[in-house]
Amino acid sequence: MEEIAMSENKCSALIIGGSAGSLDVLLNVIPKLKETMSFPIVIVLHRKKGTDSLLTELLASKSSLRVKEVDEKEQPLPRTVYIAPSDYHLLFEKDGSFSLDYSEKVNYSRPSIDVVFQSAAEVFTNELVCLLLSGSNADGVNGLEQVKTYGGKAWVQNPDCATVPYMPQQAINIVNTDKVLTIEEMIYSINALDNTA
Repeated sequence: MEEIAMSENKCSALIIGGSAGSLDVLLNVIPKLKETMSFPIVIVLHRKKGTDSLLTELLASKSSLRVKEVDEKEQPLPRTVYIAPSDYHLLFEKDGSFSLDYSEKVNYSRPSIDVVFQSAAEVFTNELVCLLLSGSNADGVNGLEQVKTYGGKAWVQNPDCATVPYMPQQAINIVNTDKVLTIEEMIYSINALDNTA
C-alpha cells in the first residue's frame, strides 16, 4: 500500500500554461524554486513571435534552475525549465520527448495550452501536474479536463490575485481543480512536489 501512495504523489512533469498577466507570476515563482527539482518544468505562454530568447534569458538570469527553449525531439530532464517556442504547438511523444507542430491555431493560439496539457496527460497520466495562470481566454480549460481524466493534478491560479482572472476562473467553473493557488502557495506547492527532499 505504501508504494501505491508514493506513486500517486510522484511528479514526472509540471506544465505551466498562461497568457496575459502570467509573466509577472513566473518571475515571482521560478526564482524561488528548489534547484534540486526532480522533474522538468515546461512553460507554455501566449506571446508574440520572436520573443523566445528574451523570455528565456529573463528567467535564466533569475533562476538557479537551467532555463532553455524546447528543441525538437529533446528528452526533458530534471532541474530544467523549458520554454515552449512561440508559433509552434508543443506535444509529447510516447517516450516523453518533445515534438513541435505547426498545425492550425487552437483557441486562437499557437502554442495552445490545451494542446500541450492534453498531449502530456496521455504520456504522464497520474504523474502529471498542470498549473493554469492568468489569461483572457479559456485556453487550457479543456486540457485540464483531460489531465483529470488521466489521473493528473489540475492546479489553477487564484483569480483574486490574477492580473486577468478570466482563464483561471473558467477552469474553476468547469474543472474539478485540485488546488487554487496564490503566488506564495504556488512556490510552496511546487517545491513540495520535489521528491529528492
